[in-house]
Amino acid sequence: MSRTRTALAAGVLVVSVAALTACSATASGTDSASPDPSLTIGSVDLSADCPATVVIQTDWNPEAEQGDLYQLIGPDARVDAGAKSVSGPLFASGEYTGVDVEVRSGGPAIGFQSVTSQQYSDPSITLGYANTDEAVQLSADMPTTAVFAPFEVGPQIIMWDPATYPDVKTIAELGETDAVVRYFGGATYMDYLTGSGILPLDHVDGGYDGTPASFVAADGADAQQGFATVEPYVYENELEDWRKPVAYQLIHDAGYPIYASALSVRSGDLESLSPCLTKLVPVIQQATVDYYADPAATNALILKAVDEFDNGWVYTQGVADYSAATQVSLGLVGNGDDDTVGNFDLDRVQKIIDITTPLFEKQGATTAPDVAPETIVTNEFIDPSIGF
Repeated sequence: MSRTRTALAAGVLVVSVAALTACSATASGTDSASPDPSLTIGSVDLSADCPATVVIQTDWNPEAEQGDLYQLIGPDARVDAGAKSVSGPLFASGEYTGVDVEVRSGGPAIGFQSVTSQQYSDPSITLGYANTDEAVQLSADMPTTAVFAPFEVGPQIIMWDPATYPDVKTIAELGETDAVVRYFGGATYMDYLTGSGILPLDHVDGGYDGTPASFVAADGADAQQGFATVEPYVYENELEDWRKPVAYQLIHDAGYPIYASALSVRSGDLESLSPCLTKLVPVIQQATVDYYADPAATNALILKAVDEFDNGWVYTQGVADYSAATQVSLGLVGNGDDDTVGNFDLDRVQKIIDITTPLFEKQGATTAPDVAPETIVTNEFIDPSIGF
């Protein structure tokens, strides 16, 4: 599934059922303003090929991992606290493109459902996040095709206390200890880790609630899931009950190399959206490069949105700065094995299909009989000349 979370160590998110319903309904029914006729369209003109408002659905509250999307928003961004969205004129390298863009938050804003199910219930959504394993899982009933990979390496981790386990460097080595690993139940990557013997089944606990309470209470004895872009900074610098480093390994490096948060369309809309995507995807590629070159202004917009949403999500300047820098330093964002940002390695996608298909069959899920790399991802719209 997507990286939906009920809370993170930076702060517990508490939202009532009524509030969730209201947020979800508002987000689905938002009336976006028409593109500003006073702006002069630059070298990229999307007005004839794209929707008047390109709607992008994310899987969580605003954060630096979504910086490439917020980078698209030009001057006079509109923060809608009710709809939990940020919109404005869609800019490409400082020039107006003739359309607007709306970045919608996920998680509590859509009742913690998957982005894909939200896409299928709301046809106004142009692009949405989908992890590769989720695309395989839903390939029969809600097929999506990914057109851009914002992450070269997914940020999800298993983390532990290095003082308690000084000799542990990998998840496999952690599995040889007595540590209990807490995670959100239903995560397919955990089925892979346990099914392949990397973690013993009796050493994992799917009851993780997104808060640091159990990790802190275990005083270093237990481990838990997290994100390399958040928890290592928060636990060491902001969590008063811990205030020391954590060690971790990326799930990717344990042999589960999904493309995380890949921007995807409903597969049935791929043909009709192709003229738009041909122009739009290179704009997103360049926005990705531009954001990581200088994230300050975009991070300020992200923090403004978090403040105005006021939904219990705690996100600080320190976390935003750490996240943007860490994504680059760890190679979570980058060009991969070539000079291009955002494209897909089809052999890698096939590996995920091979890993997850039997796991989903064991769960009783039905995947599309013809699922293949070409049915869930495409490099058709990628400009190979754009990269870091």
